[in-house]
Amino acid sequence: MTSRIVTIAIDASDAEVVAAFWCDVLGWRVVERDGDLVSIGAEDASWPTIDVAAVPEGKVVKNRLHLDLRADGTTTRAELDRLLALGARRVDVGQGTDVPWVVLADPEGNEFCLLPRTVQDVTDDD
Repeated sequence: MTSRIVTIAIDASDAEVVAAFWCDVLGWRVVERDGDLVSIGAEDASWPTIDVAAVPEGKVVKNRLHLDLRADGTTTRAELDRLLALGARRVDVGQGTDVPWVVLADPEGNEFCLLPRTVQDVTDDD
């Protein structure tokens, strides 16, 4: 037996705003609300889910763990434009100018990356 990732936790000052952002990004929906916690997941109820928890403190330093995304069914450039339109913003975490990925942040500053190859590019390499 091994462990399985079932939930990724994100702290936020406004859990509703951050949960809505990630629902839009991933095409997911809210699956549960419990006090200051908003759980989101895929329509097919697959794992993992994301729990967005309201916390009193704001984000201070770079995340030690972050999500990496790939465009699915579109180009990486079009996906970057979509993410920016949803409220993501480019951030500098010391990645330099020559890296092929784009570092972004959600509305509360939680970093994530958009990788240069699409899901289809990766799948086609198999």
